[in-house]
Amino acid sequence: MKLFVSADIEGTTGITLWDETENGHSRYAYFQQQMTKEVAAACQGALDAGCDDILIKDAHDSACNLIPSMLPEEIRIFRGWGSDIMSMMAGLEKDCDGVFFTGYHSGAGMDTNPLSHTMNTRNNYVKINGMIAPELMINSLTAAYLGVPVRLVTGDKGLCDWMKAINPHIETVAVSEGRGRGSISIHPNKALRLIKEAAERAVKKDGADCMFPLPKHFKVEISFKDHFRAKGASYPGVVQTGPASIAFEADDWMDVLRMLDNVL
Repeated sequence: MKLFVSADIEGTTGITLWDETENGHSRYAYFQQQMTKEVAAACQGALDAGCDDILIKDAHDSACNLIPSMLPEEIRIFRGWGSDIMSMMAGLEKDCDGVFFTGYHSGAGMDTNPLSHTMNTRNNYVKINGMIAPELMINSLTAAYLGVPVRLVTGDKGLCDWMKAINPHIETVAVSEGRGRGSISIHPNKALRLIKEAAERAVKKDGADCMFPLPKHFKVEISFKDHFRAKGASYPGVVQTGPASIAFEADDWMDVLRMLDNVL
């Protein structure tokens, strides 16, 4: 079985402040290690369940956060950005048997993580077909476009609940729950155990049950915090719908990704 892991950090157990996610701050090293441990737990669970090919995409900030020596020897890791529209999913291919998302977080416009955002902190929200779209939605649609099932999501409770409402067959592990500017987290070691156990279950599931739904048409709406970003969002098909908002429609998901890469 061939597996792809997209690893973010804001949904890592215990994270509450931006400083904890940014290299160069004193709090970062601890959470960098916890992020890596959670990815390692997910990979080990998959390996124990029979997976034999795992590519990890480090998908936060510099994309050079994970500590490779703390990961299972069987993995491969994609560090740095691939400079393509796949972004956090760079390296995913059609022959993959499943995707894991670790350390993922609620999106801009959701109140379930103190660090809620979508791709950056410059927008109030991104909507796809009228639904608030966290990064998890964008990346799950990329997986669906390639015919790859989403098998596991770990992160904050709001995001896990969001995914369960869309497809209850997808395994989720909620490691924290946002409360205003703070969060309540489970013990970091418990998180590792739960993630490993969920990964084992996820690999054994029928992939057909774990597909993220792929619409036939996409309407994307973006509300920016600064009005000038909407005015400057120059891309074919983009329409300014308000002082700080734009919209874009397409039938092909790759066209949406190209627009997001240029505008968001």
